[in-house]
Amino acid sequence: MNTEWETALSDRGGATCELCGGSSDLAAHFVPGGAGQDAEAHILACADCRDRIEAPTLDASHWFCLKQSIWSDVPAVQVQSWRLLQGLPNEPWALELLEQAYLEDSVLAWAKAGATGGSQPDSDASPTLDANGTPLADGDTVTLIKNLDVKGGGFTAKRGTAVKNIRLTDSPEAVEGRINGSVIVLKACFLKKQ
Repeated sequence: MNTEWETALSDRGGATCELCGGSSDLAAHFVPGGAGQDAEAHILACADCRDRIEAPTLDASHWFCLKQSIWSDVPAVQVQSWRLLQGLPNEPWALELLEQAYLEDSVLAWAKAGATGGSQPDSDASPTLDANGTPLADGDTVTLIKNLDVKGGGFTAKRGTAVKNIRLTDSPEAVEGRINGSVIVLKACFLKKQ
């Protein structure tokens, strides 16, 4: 690391990977979608994490470290952690962590702006719209507008229940969300974006 901002990045990371805490082969990793090209737009990451970020599929066992890094005070670390968690839709612990995590509005907008994984609609596909015709996106929070019987779940999801960090599906009429600890498919026509 030789530039002033790279030195600042190393100091900020305490000479350890800001994702997993490793200390071997550290380098700056750019987090797309943010403003600028300085330390605020980068994280300090080990070679293992950098390689795994670029991998076509995510290894869930390695990314347990996100349970710590999502709570970082550094926006770039929060953004990279959020994006990686979004790439683990079949991991209950990752979905639970996404529900618990809080990102400032500007940080969440950055995270969504550069997200590449997950269920993104094709440009030719119809958008997923809520009951009011508002487009929905991965990571949005929605509210149920009526009581819904959850088939196979043995419970009724009550009107007014907030569902955080939804995920789009292949169908523009449905989204996935977590209610009472269960990941279920919800019809978009029964949802209102918050």
